[in-house]
Amino acid sequence: MHPYLKKDEIMKLNVAAVVIGLALLVGACSVPKDVVYFQGVDDLTKEQVERMTQPYQSQIYPDDLLSITVTAWDPTVVTPFNPPAYSYATQGEISTSTTTQLQTYLVDKEGYINFPVLGKVRAAGLSKQQLSEELESKIHAYVSDAIVNIQIVNYKLMILGEVARPGVVTVSNDRISILDALGRAGDLTINANRKNILLIRDTNGEKEFVRLDLTSPDIFASPYYYMRQNDVVYVEPNDAKKRNARYSQAQQYSITVFSSILSAISVITTVILAITSR
Repeated sequence: MHPYLKKDEIMKLNVAAVVIGLALLVGACSVPKDVVYFQGVDDLTKEQVERMTQPYQSQIYPDDLLSITVTAWDPTVVTPFNPPAYSYATQGEISTSTTTQLQTYLVDKEGYINFPVLGKVRAAGLSKQQLSEELESKIHAYVSDAIVNIQIVNYKLMILGEVARPGVVTVSNDRISILDALGRAGDLTINANRKNILLIRDTNGEKEFVRLDLTSPDIFASPYYYMRQNDVVYVEPNDAKKRNARYSQAQQYSITVFSSILSAISVITTVILAITSR
């Protein structure tokens, strides 16, 4: 028998070393629990799903850049409402050719655009369809069959943080949800905090800060589910990555040394047990 340690003490020491080593291994390899989107969505009732249905139509805001073209059966009669960049056609021609660069109109701080012939027209607060109808109504005094097409040229979002491809997301259609935006950014990384997504929005010159939880199906009912021009989305890291980020190189070295010591203790106790059991 070993002169300093009894056999049962050696066994306890060996078991303790193994338990500590396993705890460290499990802690290092554990996967965050909150990585699943829309938890509980399968348990929603029909009424709950219906309440999540959100009709949405994007609006025009100050500082939006609008591309506006006016067309008619006779293109020559609408040339005063189109900028020089829009090429002309002879009377009676159905097809027309256009240049690649279109005239754009900036919505000023008061919410107006300065449109040819018509002068200042209120744009902010209207949808694209509403502004089209407003312009068509005003142009009707000059051209009876005019059609107005409007696009928001500078519709963009900023996605930052724990996503695969952070950066600017450009939007060409009328609406985009936060899920669409994150999908275009390559989805969240495994280190993302899915329960605390930060949305930053500028509303009438004031900042809004909203927290969204992607692990809950309530996200579909949120008034912030659909995004606006110039919204910023920040995906913060989860607690595991925050803890890892706080480790310095010296701390990482200390953990490595500590793990090596535990391994050495386990080997030594095994050897002692083998010797004393003879």
